[in-house]
Amino acid sequence: MAKAAGEELPADRQPVVIAALRTPVRRVNGAFKELRAHKLLAPVLRGLLTDTGLPASAVSDVVIGNAVGGGGNVARLAALEAGLPVSVPGVTVDRQCGSGLDAIVLASGLVAAGGNGAFLAGGVESISTAPLRANRSADGSPAFFRRAQFVPLSFGDPDMGSAAENVAADFGISRDRQDRFALRSHRLALAAAAAGRFAGETVPLQAKSGTVASDDGPRAGMSAALISRFPPAFAEGGTVTAGNSCFDADAASAVVVTSLQRARELGATDGLLVLGTDTAGVDPRVLGMGAAAAAGRLLAERGIHAADLDLVEFNEAFASQTLACLDALGIDPERANLDGGALALGHAYGASGAVLVTRLLAQARRNAAQSGGDGRSAAGPAGQLALAMISIAGGMGTAALFRYQRLDSA
Repeated sequence: MAKAAGEELPADRQPVVIAALRTPVRRVNGAFKELRAHKLLAPVLRGLLTDTGLPASAVSDVVIGNAVGGGGNVARLAALEAGLPVSVPGVTVDRQCGSGLDAIVLASGLVAAGGNGAFLAGGVESISTAPLRANRSADGSPAFFRRAQFVPLSFGDPDMGSAAENVAADFGISRDRQDRFALRSHRLALAAAAAGRFAGETVPLQAKSGTVASDDGPRAGMSAALISRFPPAFAEGGTVTAGNSCFDADAASAVVVTSLQRARELGATDGLLVLGTDTAGVDPRVLGMGAAAAAGRLLAERGIHAADLDLVEFNEAFASQTLACLDALGIDPERANLDGGALALGHAYGASGAVLVTRLLAQARRNAAQSGGDGRSAAGPAGQLALAMISIAGGMGTAALFRYQRLDSA
């Protein structure tokens, strides 16, 4: 899509993320247990239009990731629920856990293809209201299943937890290291919430219980002693536990992706320029390594080293795969997910990839404000470099590289 870092496309084709919002991330069957996916997403879409001043009629398309919904094109349903005119189309993307990030990647590619478009892109998951799924038996009766088949059975089609155990064993990620990383995630998320760092990116929702404005995953009572007592969850004698794994959650997150030219016309003052994206496949047995394969190739093609990155957001489905991927890329885990991640906040499947981008924009803006507002940091005059990456069921991974800066100097 984009050329090498520093060689952006013409202004009418250079993709840039100028706004990003999310709902609170809430545990399955909790506060959002009665809100279907389009009801979660619609307030986020409305909020993005308000924040950017983008006229609803000027939206080129609504591109939304979703993994376990009931079909029927939730992007279109949510767009109409949000009050967008019937002239605005919608398309739903399914790359399982990567769906939200892949939706943003797709929208960025559409901007790069030309037309000076403006897109609402992201993801949503209401696991609480996801339909029951079944195959039709020979006699026509339903044969219910827990999850879809990701790869042919000749590959073993491993569950997420089993694959996380394989990663831990193959890459030498100890139980102690997994537990310490998970505990870090809770502590960072609690500190970020206490400091109000999530407030500006979060759209409160109305539920039966009232207004829901905050995440409910981070646990103040989590301690080293407590997390060490969790038994192996997926294999006898294993190291992956409920304590160092994410929990399922309901949430929505989306961004505005447009061209640099259109962003300036809208009066946007800053954003994340999309420098490049990549998606890679890996052995499904170690599906958690997909993010490292995609990010490694992306960074190499752009001539970017791990030390050049200012911000890194990785979806923490399991501590084992997060640590193994960061190790493979040469990224110090202490430099990633600075406000905690899915181990504390939860994993809302199709929304999680978009949450990563929302977090990157919020963090980059905070860094810019602290450094005087020009958006520049260790990456020098080019601005802050930010990487989002996620591993995906079936043995895949998607990564996206951004540069944050003032748009009037881009």
